Amino acid sequence: MRVSREQAAANRERVVKLAAELYRERGFAGIGVADIMKSAGLTHGGFSGQFGSKEGLMAAACSEALAQSAAYWDALTAADPQRGLAELISHYLSPAHRDAAGQGCAIAALGPELARAAPAVRSAATSGIQAMLDKLAQALPAGTDPALAMQLYASLIGTLVLARAVDAPELSQALLEQNRAALLAQIAALTPDPQA
Repeated sequence: MRVSREQAAANRERVVKLAAELYRERGFAGIGVADIMKSAGLTHGGFSGQFGSKEGLMAAACSEALAQSAAYWDALTAADPQRGLAELISHYLSPAHRDAAGQGCAIAALGPELARAAPAVRSAATSGIQAMLDKLAQALPAGTDPALAMQLYASLIGTLVLARAVDAPELSQALLEQNRAALLAQIAALTPDPQA
């Protein structure tokens, strides 16, 4: 039975959103295409026409996950970039984000796998990473060295990866708290005091 173009597009979107979550949750090697299609309520038969290959789905899912993060970051920083940046840091380095890999940062969840992924997947990740770096740079106070955006992004990702990797809850919590406090202090020091 043939499906309409609209239904095919809706099916593709559903698969991509689900794959973005499942890949972040389980890793690229942790779930197969057949299981993703089944979870989406679809047969494996329509996969090739929609994505061409597993790497095509991985690239689309990576782009989707990073677009979700970008939209969230935009919402936080739109009205007040510096306050939004502090909120972003606080959320990013929170137990809630640590414990919800499927809804969180794709780079922290998939970073080591992305380094060994197919060129199309790495290209999608590179585009998303550059967009996130640009968003961070725009949220920093005027006159701040743009290199700080790279340092901040790397600190956020590295801290989250470590907090997820350890099996000691106290250490995981300390990593989040100590690095969150240090980054917030660094950002606060850059923000001009309106009272001065």
